[in-house]
Amino acid sequence: MTLAASETLSFFGHDPWWLVLIKAVFVFAFLVGTVLIAIVWERKVVAWMQLRIGPNRHGPWGMLQSLADGIKLALKEDLVVTNADKVVYVLAPIVAAIPAFMAFAVIPLGPAGNEISIFGTRTPMQLTDLPIALLYILAVASVGIYGIVLAGWSSGSTYPLLGGLRSSAQMISYEIAMGLSFAAVFIYSGSMSTSEIVAAQQPTWFAVLLPVSFIIYVIAMVGETNRAPFDLPEAEGELVGGFNTEYSSLKFAMFMLAEYVNMVTVSAVAATLFLGGWRAPYPISTFWEGANHGWWPLLWITIKIQLLLFFFIWLRGTLPRLRYDQFMKLGWKVLLPVSLVWLVMVATVRALRNEGYQFGQVVLYVGAPIVVILLAFLIRDLVKPKESTEAVEPAEFDPMADGYPVPPLPGQTLSPVPRRPSRAPKLQDALNGANHSSPEGS
Repeated sequence: MTLAASETLSFFGHDPWWLVLIKAVFVFAFLVGTVLIAIVWERKVVAWMQLRIGPNRHGPWGMLQSLADGIKLALKEDLVVTNADKVVYVLAPIVAAIPAFMAFAVIPLGPAGNEISIFGTRTPMQLTDLPIALLYILAVASVGIYGIVLAGWSSGSTYPLLGGLRSSAQMISYEIAMGLSFAAVFIYSGSMSTSEIVAAQQPTWFAVLLPVSFIIYVIAMVGETNRAPFDLPEAEGELVGGFNTEYSSLKFAMFMLAEYVNMVTVSAVAATLFLGGWRAPYPISTFWEGANHGWWPLLWITIKIQLLLFFFIWLRGTLPRLRYDQFMKLGWKVLLPVSLVWLVMVATVRALRNEGYQFGQVVLYVGAPIVVILLAFLIRDLVKPKESTEAVEPAEFDPMADGYPVPPLPGQTLSPVPRRPSRAPKLQDALNGANHSSPEGS
């Protein structure tokens, strides 16, 4: 396997400088074009889900809405907050946007072999590849979070600071689960190179072999990109606009661009790691030999990216925003333990298979401890004494005990607020008396 990896990586690093420049421009144009399409698509799909019309003014069927938004943002007044740290305030959008583009450099858009020709030069359909390409993606994605954190801190305002801190907290909690889902892929593919991982998914995609890792990564990638229902760093109901509250014009546009480019990047990573990458789907690859050669792989990975972007849009139009405690509980108490247990299972299965154990023996050795643990939890729940259901008197609570109002804790209730008695019965009696005394009433 190490030999195969070195042979695959030998295709990279030999392109002339002008070809590297062309590839870099193509990656940039591909990302920006996909973002422009995704913005219009999101508005159209959410409008369709909510029985609205959506964009229909700019261009045919509103398809130029993204360009109109870009022009509008560029022409808006560029405000700079008085109390902001000017240098960091200006650099933060740049720090957020650049890593989003850099992570796409190691995504394979086609086979590693020199199958395409650009101006007479044979080259792979990938800007570059590394023996530790997935670690590079994790590192670059982590740097992008600094842009959000620094934007919140440098704005000199409370709400942006809270949004930046939220973003750093959720990056820590969800990046661990994401890294553990990557580790299962490393174990099965035997490589951290993206091109090698795609080659290892022949004939079965890792989404089928490692379904739990795929589900964990999909949840983590939504949290990593600050998208609904995990858009806590910019929750407008709590933080006005979060980390980008004090930004306007092109600086705000760069944050918006970074968010959508990150969506495209994590979708491309999901397609590469779990959905066969640039390989054609199963029915097509069985009867068409040329589906995975030439320029066709670019079409298949584009379709997979667009389907994953539709998943982002579907979540936004379907689920409400989580509370922050629910969000952190999901990351630390659900995704992280499940990732650890699943990784141990995958490593055990892989080690037993490498030792020559049959499938039935692997199922017995791995499944038996799991069944025993589940039975132990079931027995514990059965013998556990029932909790008392008697009503508990709520504790008295004084919200002004410390000199300033505080909300009640669980189990505490506010004392009843004295209210004047309702005047509705007296008014009704007065009206009835007036009706009886009038000539019409008599």
